[in-house]
Amino acid sequence: MSNICVLGTGYVGLVTGTCFADMGNNVTCVDIIEEKIAKLKQGILPIYEPGLEEMVERNVHAGRLHFTTSYEEGLDNAEFIFIAVPTPTGANQGAADMRYVEMAARMIAQELDHYAIVINKSTVPVGSGDVVSRVIRNNLKRPEVNFAVVSNPEFLREGNALGDFQRPDRVVLGSSDPEAAQSVARLYLPLRAPILVTDIYTAEMIKYASNAFLATKISFINEIAQICERLGADVKEVAEGMGHDKRIGRAFLDAGLGYGGSCFPKDVRALAHMADEAGLHPQMLHAVMDINHDQRRLVINKLTNILGSLRGCVIGVLGLAFKPNTDDMRESASIDIIRWVTAQGATVRVYDPVATETGRAALEREGINLDMVEFCQTSYDVATGADALVISTEWNEFKSLNMLQVRAAMRRPVLIDGRNIYEATEMNRYGFIYRGIGRGTGPAPTILPPGDTTSILGEAQLLSLEESK
Repeated sequence: MSNICVLGTGYVGLVTGTCFADMGNNVTCVDIIEEKIAKLKQGILPIYEPGLEEMVERNVHAGRLHFTTSYEEGLDNAEFIFIAVPTPTGANQGAADMRYVEMAARMIAQELDHYAIVINKSTVPVGSGDVVSRVIRNNLKRPEVNFAVVSNPEFLREGNALGDFQRPDRVVLGSSDPEAAQSVARLYLPLRAPILVTDIYTAEMIKYASNAFLATKISFINEIAQICERLGADVKEVAEGMGHDKRIGRAFLDAGLGYGGSCFPKDVRALAHMADEAGLHPQMLHAVMDINHDQRRLVINKLTNILGSLRGCVIGVLGLAFKPNTDDMRESASIDIIRWVTAQGATVRVYDPVATETGRAALEREGINLDMVEFCQTSYDVATGADALVISTEWNEFKSLNMLQVRAAMRRPVLIDGRNIYEATEMNRYGFIYRGIGRGTGPAPTILPPGDTTSILGEAQLLSLEESK
């Protein structure tokens, strides 16, 4: 059993600390936000992540997992110190903001009284290992104390973080101290995963390159989707055909509203900034970001093509979080959609299974007029009286809705499927004017007057469908 200290209790820190405790280690998680630590001690988590609450409770009860605001307490006898603090996009043209990492390094320097291995778990620019080492060395309260720095980038997907930690594709470690890297590797041996040990700069770059490549796949398939839509092809079938090629793979080839969250947007920006700073011209990275931004405007284009002016319309939005199985609103497509729709004079009804509170706070931070937004309790409440329904997040709950009930509740049955979770033929049969992403142009839009539910299907066919419910 090892003594581990984790600095930061966000997604990465809380998952990392809890999983290491579950492997039998003694773990203390440190955070400077007193309210967050107080709630964690009560079993109230600051994030939603499937299975995490139960794992935290189990390990706290077993005495392996502890929470504190005290660096002195956290670092006491710690053999491994994980830095897992935020590195958001800074004000400097996309560069990662390193102030929290440097603050953590200074606090380590003030409290460290024994040899320990400091591990960068935060996503940090290439060269950050040197920064952390220099900050600690320059601020050591006890100059005789030795330490080592290791880069150990995280590859945790929100919504599947526990599985990604416990069954990783690989563990990446980088250091100028091979012995320290091997010590960290031994922590991960129970996971029986491939362990790649490199120099520290390479390890830091592996993280950025991995996220940038996955973001590139998403933007690529979204650009293909726009071409498909114009030429009448179906991007879902295109992606399926591409995915059977082992050189390509099917993962991250789902056309939709683009990527969001805490990692891809800031990491692509940060990598492009690093390239710019090095005197390079990262054309592909800039194109990836441009495509991702433009993709979200497709929803507005589709709505106005069908409905005309949105002023006075009621637009329902299903899903607030940037992806399912999380309440994370960072860089979520729903924020842009709601901002643009309300700016055109429409009111919005929204529902998300877990992100209502984080969604409300995010929209308020973005300056969106919440008087124009109604937060609903169910998907059917969102549909009631709506002129159009937009699928923003692909929650499984939305895939199993009674779509006849949804259509019957709407004022005008317009369905913009931003995540391609439905099939056009079936939705058209139910009486929707359906538009997916990259699913071909389909028939010319029919502009429906409010309250018209029979323009697409005849009375007899509607009656037949109602009876089949």
